[in-house]
Order: sequence, then structure tokens, then C-alpha cells
Amino acid sequence: MSQVSAEFIPTRIAILTVSERRGEEDDTSGHWLRDAAHEAGHQIVDKVIVKENRYAIRAEVSRWVASDNVQVVLITGGTGFTPGDQAPEALLPLFDREIEGFGEMFRMLSFEEIGTSTLQSRAVAGIANNTVIFAMPGSTKACRTAWENVIAPQLDARTRPCNFHPHLKK
Repeated sequence: MSQVSAEFIPTRIAILTVSERRGEEDDTSGHWLRDAAHEAGHQIVDKVIVKENRYAIRAEVSRWVASDNVQVVLITGGTGFTPGDQAPEALLPLFDREIEGFGEMFRMLSFEEIGTSTLQSRAVAGIANNTVIFAMPGSTKACRTAWENVIAPQLDARTRPCNFHPHLKK
């Protein structure tokens, strides 16, 4: 039986934007995720933008996974089919366990919004060193879909019958 809580328990979140062209001033998806997580009551402990390079992505995520201060990593961008979209290749070797259902659920929800174009989404998630990692497309709409329908409920300790809190670093 999973542990559930009667009260909200904030998580410590790091946000990574993967983009060749975005900077802090126009990182709309990263800003949206930061604001949504903050408004939900979570603590944002870091926010970084990296270029579309699997080793840069892997290095940043590895740093957070090794940190005691980060429980959740939200990644926007790098999940499509262009040559620069390398988030899945960067992340899969880091996962202790892949959360296959995240990509499946995201694509199911996304189908309602963009139809068969969702086939080109390689959204992935996994757990590494008791850090849950979600990688979603770089559009703000896609981030909203993932956050509101999948991620936010699973980061809420009150979600029954289960949520990710029992699996996170303390």
C-alpha cells in the first residue's frame, strides 16, 4: 500500500530548458513551468538553459540527480525528431527505472489537442537516485498538458491511490 498524506508536501524542483535559440528572457516554457510549480506550492531550487547536446543535458541532470537538494527535474524541449532533439538519448542511460506510462499518457492527452502529430513526441520520464525526471516537448501548450494532467497530480502527496512522494529523496 502506498503512503498518502492528508496535506500538501512541497517538492524541490529544478527546471531545464533545452534549446538552441532560447535565452532566459524568452524562455516561455521554462518560465511557465517555474510559475506553475511555484503556484502549486513547490520550491524551485534551480533553472538552467542548455543547448541541444545530449552530453550537456546529461551533465546538468546528473548534477541535480547527485544533489540532495533536488527531488524533481522538469525538462522542456529536446524530445522531438530533429537532429538536435536528444533529451531521450541523454536521459535514458541515467534512469534507474523508466516511467513508461508518462510518455504513453502524455501522447494520449496530446492526441486530443494535436492529433497524430503527437507521434513525433518522445516525452520520457524516469527515476534516478530517488529523483523523478520528466522530459516534455518545448511548447508551452505541451508543458501545460503534461503539468496539469500528469505531473502536478503525481507530485501531490494527497493523490490516491499512489503518487511519487514515497520514491523521492527526503
